Amino acid sequence: MTSQQLLAEFILATKPLFIRFLEGFDDSTRTAQATNLPNHVVWCLGHCALTMNRAAERFDNQPLPDNDFVTNEQAKGDEHHFDTETVCFDSKPIDDPEFYPKLIRAQEIFEAACDRFAQAVSSTSDAKLDEEIPFHGSQTPLSKLIMRVCLHNSAHAGQIIDLRRALGMAQVIK
Repeated sequence: MTSQQLLAEFILATKPLFIRFLEGFDDSTRTAQATNLPNHVVWCLGHCALTMNRAAERFDNQPLPDNDFVTNEQAKGDEHHFDTETVCFDSKPIDDPEFYPKLIRAQEIFEAACDRFAQAVSSTSDAKLDEEIPFHGSQTPLSKLIMRVCLHNSAHAGQIIDLRRALGMAQVIK
């Protein structure tokens, strides 16, 4: 197995690990928030999908999928699209379902982002994996960015676990 294939498998492994914690959420609870836990489940899906798409851009040079995201100031998220401004770094999730996709659509967007990112990484060269980019005040190789994005997905899955507890939902892992 090549480094590219291994990294792509790592990306794809985040998909079922994240998705399993959606059990019990539905369209009426997709934007539910709890005290001291501001990130709701649909925001986590959109935020991770946006992050993976932005990372994939570094490999495939393709723009964000416009069937999944809106980016202009006149548009806002809706039941089919995320607004990039509502799920980007430092955005503040709000409990207003009108601004976010339905849960099943948000899951589709997340899964498509995983697939795109994995495909982009599996098709890249060793030289590209070694390429260093600016990242949080230092330089880091793209191969480490891939791992960091996967760990980012895991961190937000953990937030969903905390949210599930705060909302009184049943455990998924017993």
